[in-house]
Amino acid sequence: MRKRVVAAVLAGWLALAAAATPERVVLSVRNMTCPACGITIQKALARLEGVGEVVVDPRAGTVAVVFDPQRADVPAIVKAVTDAGFPAHVSERDD
Repeated sequence: MRKRVVAAVLAGWLALAAAATPERVVLSVRNMTCPACGITIQKALARLEGVGEVVVDPRAGTVAVVFDPQRADVPAIVKAVTDAGFPAHVSERDD
């Protein structure tokens, strides 16, 4: 029994080690004029699989996105924001 528990714990640790490290990208976004714009952007990004935290700053004109690089990519994130009516491009990227 003890060997099975140890094996299960080791398998769990190996799975965590194999999981992708989240990445972060900051987009410069145009046309954000009010808090409702941020809600629209958050909803658009919520539809993308692999997107985690989204921080919208309408005053700075930026959107910071933390995502799983195995399930989402930067071009898809930029496209989702742009398609929601807010032209976007990468401002900075933390790999």
